[in-house]
Amino acid sequence: MPPRDRLLAAVVALTWGLNFTAIHLSLEHFPPFFLAGLRFAVLAVPALLLVPRPAVPWRWILGYGLGFGILQFAFLYLAMDAGMPTGLASLVLQSSAPFTVVLGAVWLRERLSARQGVGIALAVLGLAGIAVHRAELGGSATLLPVLLTLCGGLGWAFGNICNRQARSGSPLALLMWMSVVPPLPMLGLALVVDGPAAIGTSLTTLGSRTGLLALAGLAYTVLVATVLGTGLWTALMSRHPSSTVAPFSMLVPVVGVAASWLLLREPTPVVELALGTLVVGGVLLGSSRPRRRAALVGASAAGPAGTGSPAEGAADDPDAVGSARTAEQPAVR
Repeated sequence: MPPRDRLLAAVVALTWGLNFTAIHLSLEHFPPFFLAGLRFAVLAVPALLLVPRPAVPWRWILGYGLGFGILQFAFLYLAMDAGMPTGLASLVLQSSAPFTVVLGAVWLRERLSARQGVGIALAVLGLAGIAVHRAELGGSATLLPVLLTLCGGLGWAFGNICNRQARSGSPLALLMWMSVVPPLPMLGLALVVDGPAAIGTSLTTLGSRTGLLALAGLAYTVLVATVLGTGLWTALMSRHPSSTVAPFSMLVPVVGVAASWLLLREPTPVVELALGTLVVGGVLLGSSRPRRRAALVGASAAGPAGTGSPAEGAADDPDAVGSARTAEQPAVR
């Protein structure tokens, strides 16, 4: 990957990491389910009016919207509203990576290598350690937000599988049309769970300081984290193997924890930072291939005269095929 694209990947990680602080500001004013509905409604309107629907079956659009849009953000926003620290949320949500690998192995019959198995085990061990530490701090009151965030990671993983199955030639159009799915269910949940009074109060007090900060956070989430960040990520994934680009997402919790500490003065216990490092290390291990194996795949892709395509050369390698498929789809936040 050339230095320019490495810089772009780092910019994506920066935008996604700061997004958790933006969500925190928005949740200071908006009820959680109503905020999740607003996030996708802002994208759904231009999608319906301006973006042609991608040529993929509706079941994958609905599944992508259900997993990535509804389940991920319903649980994440609920967890953060229930007291999940912003930096820790950015870390625990990385559970989507091992969840995606496991779902891919079960649902798509993708082969799970020993390296991936060890990586998943390390990530799960780190997440379990965080959950135990939270439980020791304050019982279910502190454990519940971690469990809710893990449910959000599982929802995101389900969305990833549907995204991969869609195999859209226009990933950004798929992302926009996925945004059509969450608004009505989320707004319906908001009426039942958040209540009309809380929703009304949040709308009538938008001119207050917390209201303006919430609007700024919502604008950042939609325009910067989703449109800019995901747009750049989509371009990078189209130019490079997913195994080259994906590790940059591991910078997201680093940015998230640092931003929550610098901007929100949110302390994070050293033990949770150590366990978080174990999670990130496990995800990195499980999402990368040994250099020798990657070199062999590259050599077979080049062919004896260096004329073969990467897709052709990787056809006999299950890991390479999985990477090639993933490269067609954006890793979204």
